[in-house]
Amino acid sequence: MSTELLIEETVELYKRHLNPTLPNLIRFMGFGTILESGEGAILRDVEGNEWLDFLGGLGVFNVGHRHPRVMAAVRAQLERLPLNVPVFFNRPAAELAAELAAITPGRLQYTFFCTSGTEAVEGALKLARVATGRQEIVSAHRAFHGKTFGSLSASGREIYKEPFQPLLPGFRQVPFGDGDALAEAVSSRTAAVLLEPIQGEGGVILPPDDYLGRAREICDRHGALLILDEVQTGLGRTGRMFAAEHYGVAPDLMCLAKALGGGVMPLGAICGTPEVWEPLGPNPWLHTSTFGSPGGNPLACAAGLAAVRVLQEERLPERAADLGRYLLGQLRAVQAEYPSALREVRGRGLLVGIEFEDEDVAGLTIAGIARRRVIAAYYLSNPRVFRFEPPLVVTRAQIDRAVTAFREALAEALALLAESDAPES
Repeated sequence: MSTELLIEETVELYKRHLNPTLPNLIRFMGFGTILESGEGAILRDVEGNEWLDFLGGLGVFNVGHRHPRVMAAVRAQLERLPLNVPVFFNRPAAELAAELAAITPGRLQYTFFCTSGTEAVEGALKLARVATGRQEIVSAHRAFHGKTFGSLSASGREIYKEPFQPLLPGFRQVPFGDGDALAEAVSSRTAAVLLEPIQGEGGVILPPDDYLGRAREICDRHGALLILDEVQTGLGRTGRMFAAEHYGVAPDLMCLAKALGGGVMPLGAICGTPEVWEPLGPNPWLHTSTFGSPGGNPLACAAGLAAVRVLQEERLPERAADLGRYLLGQLRAVQAEYPSALREVRGRGLLVGIEFEDEDVAGLTIAGIARRRVIAAYYLSNPRVFRFEPPLVVTRAQIDRAVTAFREALAEALALLAESDAPES
């Protein structure tokens, strides 16, 4: 089968059996092909083209595509036992839980494994309610915690929530970064405050430096738990192993996923303190899933253990901090060239958001970047912002290539719009 026929047949299968309109959106963004292989920050499609990945699976590929140590760990576990029988011990899960207890901030000692970020958030919400005996959850406007019912109820993006109303009761949102609003919202009825240390889907929004510290103090004052959603910011992305470390804050519960599976397996986790885990003592099966704890998924946990060790031994958080400063500097130089088009370049480590003054310019620019075979994406919930979020193994030369593509695509977009707005002679 020719590559052209393969792509067209795949598009038709999408339209008939996955989603009838998604292929049009994918093609509009410039990604209308099929990826065949990848390594590090480079991907190749079935037509033989090379793509530079500056999206990183929205935080999945922190150690790069197909990292050899992660692949070797998965192959070895696959040959032994891919899935566990839940009444037996799971050695990879036990080792990974111990590793997470050693590297997470504060007194996070126990871990429940699952398969996605939204599952991790759902489990954390349940643990917060059973540990405190309270129901209310306070979260933030513009937050994104997932799209299952509990996670969606805690999220602050109406574009995702409105079609599914009514959602779960007991959830309220306050402005992100506003410590006074948070202090007013939290009370003796509050089970937990759920926050992203840096809002990802909301547009790479960094809070004031003292915000998470205030959130910790407010929770302690009222006996509420602090849950940090580090699904996107965790595991080296922001220049520290966890974004909470930038602010010197330790949560009662932490949610992980995305990069935890090493870019090879789907894996999520809830990490908690002994006090929060106490209700699970009398009944370890109070919260379970087929492919999660307590039986777990040895294949995914083997990938996770290898990924965590790669992050530490290859010093990828430190690399993200250094290269993130370089990337921000290069993008801010472009902003200085086009101050009327770019409102702000912001981020931490290799989580960078670029905010445009005009969403049409943003859409044309992302398409122009794709034509130059650099992968990035804008936020459907905030189309003025798109992000650069490359694997942490990216090189300076690859950053230069991506920034050049961005500069050229932006200039092209502005020229096209200027031409369309010009009066006819």
